[in-house]
Amino acid sequence: MILGRKYIVLLGDGMADYPIADLGGKTPLQAAQTPNLDWLAKRGKLGLVRTVPPGFPPGSDVANLSIFGYDPAFCFTGRAPLEAAAMGVKLNPQDVAFRCNLITLSFRGERAFMEDFSAGHISTEEAREIITDVGKSLSNRVFHFYPGVGYRHLFVWRNGEKSLKLKTTPPHDITGQEIAGWFPAGEGEEEILGLMKAAEKILPDHPVNQARRQSGKKPANAIWLWGQGKAPAFLPLTQRFGIAGSIISAVDLMKGIGFYAGLEIINVPGATGYLDTNYAGKAEYALREIARKDFVYVHVEAPDEVSHNGNLAEKIQAIEDFDGKIVGPILRGMKSFSDYRIMALPDHPTPISLKTHSSDPVPFVLWTSADARKTTTEDRSFDEISAQKPGLFIERGHELMEKFIKGF
Repeated sequence: MILGRKYIVLLGDGMADYPIADLGGKTPLQAAQTPNLDWLAKRGKLGLVRTVPPGFPPGSDVANLSIFGYDPAFCFTGRAPLEAAAMGVKLNPQDVAFRCNLITLSFRGERAFMEDFSAGHISTEEAREIITDVGKSLSNRVFHFYPGVGYRHLFVWRNGEKSLKLKTTPPHDITGQEIAGWFPAGEGEEEILGLMKAAEKILPDHPVNQARRQSGKKPANAIWLWGQGKAPAFLPLTQRFGIAGSIISAVDLMKGIGFYAGLEIINVPGATGYLDTNYAGKAEYALREIARKDFVYVHVEAPDEVSHNGNLAEKIQAIEDFDGKIVGPILRGMKSFSDYRIMALPDHPTPISLKTHSSDPVPFVLWTSADARKTTTEDRSFDEISAQKPGLFIERGHELMEKFIKGF
């Protein structure tokens, strides 16, 4: 038996939701079969936490910073610089990074609509070829494009501080909507819009898109720039709590937060950020990492992605896969240790009805090995409604991590 306290966070991105009529007024978390999360809920501390402070956009960046123990009011500078860190792209103090989505636009006459914020979940290999060619055409000493994972890429404006006040919109917030009125606006818009329009002219005829259309797939016929910011600076979580740890995620945003938190970034083969991700591999690598470290943060993107697409059946599948293929194996594997704590939660709701994030509080459960023999007579399950019953509410989400590490 291995001694020493272990901490593991299991996060299902966007699992929380609203009651849905097609589910008889239940939320997807209530409707899904989640025996492992429910087991934790019956024995651990169950409650609600506000991960998105008032006045902040309900993005995974803000929410996960809060869960990591960082107050977004003091450390959030934008989404893209976090992703830049994960990609190994160094930002100078005056540089500004933007998220660059490959998207699919549809047209009705001269009107353009956001058909798909992910270009049909384009593969990393296809996307890399496209972004590399976009960079060859549009990059210069000021503008630079960097390929990422799937549809998620990076654009850096060297000495681009004037763009910091641009108002930009996440493309997943306007799925199905006409894009007029949602373009980046403010100082720097001329340059950013110029790049977006230039890409829109060259992408439709790109060989990758020609092949995708022939295969019945959505083409990546445009780019969308958003989420800009400068490189942040904050105290690593590892230094704050005197622990060593790792992060497991398919997406660069989470890897970037992990980088700034002082965690080792663990890349799992076959981790895609979608329904076809390598769940078994993530659980296996998490248990391997926790055996040699104090702390592991496991992030699963799939519930959020299918929620943005408004697919209820796939959301329930993603939740059940998270429970059965991540939570279950890790619960069983953690029995090898004598002293450990597990926390499970979503980062924010991604309601099917909205197809984007909301800032509502989310359920969380915190269970320790000392609670192994405890249970409750209450009819508890892991969902938004049950989490209200114990009356445990963490208003300042960034305080949850300290409670997890040090105890309530």
